[in-house]
Amino acid sequence: MKVLHINASPRGEGSHSLAVAEHFITKLSAQRETVVDRIDLFRANLPEFGEVATGAKMALFAGREQTEEEVAAWAAVRAVFDRFASADLYVFNVPIWNNGIPYKLKHLIDLVTQPGWSFGFDPEAGYSGLLTDRKAVIIHASGVWHSNVGANFGSDFSTPILQDWLCFLGVTDWHNIRVQPTVLTPDVEAVKAAAFEHATELASAF
Repeated sequence: MKVLHINASPRGEGSHSLAVAEHFITKLSAQRETVVDRIDLFRANLPEFGEVATGAKMALFAGREQTEEEVAAWAAVRAVFDRFASADLYVFNVPIWNNGIPYKLKHLIDLVTQPGWSFGFDPEAGYSGLLTDRKAVIIHASGVWHSNVGANFGSDFSTPILQDWLCFLGVTDWHNIRVQPTVLTPDVEAVKAAAFEHATELASAF
């Protein structure tokens, strides 16, 4: 099994979501053969999807020959996609930032979500995901928000964004692990322990 671990937290050893992701991968690797690739989004130096890359994309749509600069930019985007598409299982660890996802994760999403690569389109049938037969595990962490907190304590737009995106790509078999809350709690170790237990149980089911 090829596992792609995408770390969307910049906190290093202080990241609760990262600790749970690593625990899950360790437990999974102990019971089946795995090859693990890791992308630390805050260190990865992903290619920009700016004027040159979008120009390259529009050139393909228009049937125009790409410039030398556009060819290089599009090749860099394709390399990120190929690395993403090579995985059988995606493991994301994601902190909730401002009710949503970290900007570095949105950057990755915009790079790999390209027509003809990760999704198709039919004028009558609509969109169809091309990255089928893959699974995903998402470890969500938040300091304050959790499922039983009041409306004045924020929202979770992260979960629906990621689940909708994965389904758009064709990845419909996904599982959530929650490390929440890590600040608004009298016992953060108990919160983490519950997440570790869930991760262990989930790893044994793969």
